[in-house]
Amino acid sequence: MKPGEQLPPLEIPVTRTLVVAGAIASRDYQDVHHDAETARQKGSPDIFMNILTTNGLVGRYITDHFGPTAVLHRVAIRLGAPNYPGDTMVLRGTVEEVAETPGGATATVRVVGENGIGRHVTGTVTVTVPSEADAPSRAGVPTTADVPSAADLPSEATTPAGGAG
Repeated sequence: MKPGEQLPPLEIPVTRTLVVAGAIASRDYQDVHHDAETARQKGSPDIFMNILTTNGLVGRYITDHFGPTAVLHRVAIRLGAPNYPGDTMVLRGTVEEVAETPGGATATVRVVGENGIGRHVTGTVTVTVPSEADAPSRAGVPTTADVPSAADLPSEATTPAGGAG
């Protein structure tokens, strides 16, 4: 990782489900994020994505690029053009600066997300990528291969509630 490095773009289809699920997951029950008719009454052509969903997508963009051991320290964003269902947001990033720290390399990444009507989000993310020696061990952490399937469970565990076993 070095200053000037461009992260590959990430295209995110903005679906109605993404907008509503993101609002619910972040406990943002404002009607403009789930009720199209109310959103229109308030002057918007449709429901639109909330800032917490955008914040999460920006964080995902960074951790998808730098890997599962990356640690986000700061995500500072500003919203611009709304994300409406049916559009696509494209996130792009540029590494602005990198510093070696005791835990690995810490970078500041400038992130921009655009959709069909303009720039949806701009901001910076501070992320540390641990060196090999500092990376947390995955020993003892279960993987999906360690999770039993229904076939591995005793028959009473797979019987519907109230059903005969």
